[in-house]
Amino acid sequence: MKNLDPSRIAIIGPGRLGTSFAYKFGRDGKDITIYYHDAEICREINQTHLNPRHLTDDLAGMLGGMENVPRLPNVTATNDLEKVVEENDFIILSITMNRLRELLSQIKPLIAKKTGRTYLVSPIKGLSSNETTGELITPSQMIKNHLFDLKHKFDVICIGGPFFDIDIATGRPVCLTVAGNKDTAKTFNLNFLRLNRRELTSYYNFDTAGIEACGALKNIVANLKGVTDCLTLGNSLPGTIFARSGVEIRSLSKLLGGSFQAFYSQAGVGDMYVTISSEASKNYRYGKYFYQLFDGNPIETDIRTLKKIDGTPEGPNTIKNVHRYLEKKNMYSPLFHCAYKIFHEETSRDEIREHVIQACQLDKRNEEYIGPISKLLYKMFPNIWYRRHKGILS
Repeated sequence: MKNLDPSRIAIIGPGRLGTSFAYKFGRDGKDITIYYHDAEICREINQTHLNPRHLTDDLAGMLGGMENVPRLPNVTATNDLEKVVEENDFIILSITMNRLRELLSQIKPLIAKKTGRTYLVSPIKGLSSNETTGELITPSQMIKNHLFDLKHKFDVICIGGPFFDIDIATGRPVCLTVAGNKDTAKTFNLNFLRLNRRELTSYYNFDTAGIEACGALKNIVANLKGVTDCLTLGNSLPGTIFARSGVEIRSLSKLLGGSFQAFYSQAGVGDMYVTISSEASKNYRYGKYFYQLFDGNPIETDIRTLKKIDGTPEGPNTIKNVHRYLEKKNMYSPLFHCAYKIFHEETSRDEIREHVIQACQLDKRNEEYIGPISKLLYKMFPNIWYRRHKGILS
């Protein structure tokens, strides 16, 4: 196996987050290759050293004009995926969850041909659902499953929050979470995340599935919070949404192979806090715009809402996948059911308001904490213990 080369890194997908990592690692003196399938976009990035589609306009607005936007340092853009995989030992998969499976199919034969090992870095915050079985899968689980017969040739590193792309791009203080094999995570930390700890640093967390589940599910809460802030329901209800959504996130995290502790980490409550309370959050803005543009048709409203947002909020797609899973398992999750009704079913503004009140105020559960016997049963048999949505066990 050849020695790893930490002097360079590739970024697949020059969206907002991919571009922000290019700014950060470029400031640290790394050689960066950005992959994008569109040769014209690559040409423009190479000529102007700016991303023509993402992040640049927001940076211009923040910094007082396009002339003040920093140029991407040490960056080369290309549409040659084979060259990207062959020449880089560290590759950030900065894409959406619904594009991950296709990308893995493309890079699998390229990784197989390499003589060395590849570190695949996933900041993806989404969950995929099998349409037949309804089972949910996290990004790292999909990567490992898809590349299973090449497991001796790659490692997976998961990056969790809290972070916003604009802060990483501008060098503001960001402390994120790294999960995965401890030695693998340590290698990535030392070579990429701790070069200037005043800008970017990290904590290690052993619970990869839990970190990924929290990162995906809090986006649903942010979508819901964006809607709720338009409903004039007062200043108290957001506290209930924050706390009770934690119950549903912790429970689903456990079923996906994570542990309770992930939610109490900075990638859990820390990431959820900033995601549901900041205009920098695409998912929070999605919820606000969705309600403001709502005309009764969720599909048409979704199209208009996405046109107002730079980048792709993962929440709406995650809601759909989680709902399929909950229905298949007959599980009771009032806030996640509420989110699905708002964003994926035909309804009205009055009904949206009622959905939120029903989910928060009329929960079937009467106690905030589960007792010791119930807690033991949950640890032993989480799939059986989970409260049912319908039927006698509801």
